[in-house]
Amino acid sequence: MTKTHIYFMPGLAAGPEIFENINLDKSLYELHLLQWIKPLALEETITNYAMRMCDKIEHKKCVLVGVSFGGIMVQEMSKFLDVKKIILISSVKTHHEFPKRFKVASMSKLYKLFPTKLVSNFEDYAKFFLGKSLKKRAKIYKKYLSERNETYLKWSIHNVLHWHQEEPLPNTIHIHGSKDHVFPVQNISNFIEIENGTHVMIITKAKKISEIIHTTLTT
Repeated sequence: MTKTHIYFMPGLAAGPEIFENINLDKSLYELHLLQWIKPLALEETITNYAMRMCDKIEHKKCVLVGVSFGGIMVQEMSKFLDVKKIILISSVKTHHEFPKRFKVASMSKLYKLFPTKLVSNFEDYAKFFLGKSLKKRAKIYKKYLSERNETYLKWSIHNVLHWHQEEPLPNTIHIHGSKDHVFPVQNISNFIEIENGTHVMIITKAKKISEIIHTTLTT
């Protein structure tokens, strides 16, 4: 039996470690963990970046899985690849699913004041970008934020806030937590809900997410 190749893209500032609890049948799937690469410049377009990321994809009819900003990235990558499915986790399908504060930040340019040099201190990052509720768990998640290059962080935040996809892409499956405070569930449509799932449910709800991925790919 031919295995399905699945490529996993982590979220903003996160490394592939966030997928360590994903458990899929090795006889059916071959998993490939992607990592963020450094932008060529702050002005590099997300389209050009996605094209460069595509160099890491070695299989046709693969499945792309992306978490948060990684979900945005795999959607951009899929525009240059022959993919079987796109699976989004704790992400958005269009800019219409962004919360109002993202739109305000984009218009006001306040995001440029984000203290990227302080991301080495996870507690500051959690409070600013992910919400105060995560501050209590900062020590647990600190190891998962391995991408701390200042250029990359500034580039990523800019491109999250300026992503303007109007319509969902075909063959897209969206898995979302009922308690996601970064992308609140009330703004999200056509998704598979994970009860009590937060924005970091890829870590805390990996068993359930693994089950949904398998079911999605076999039905």
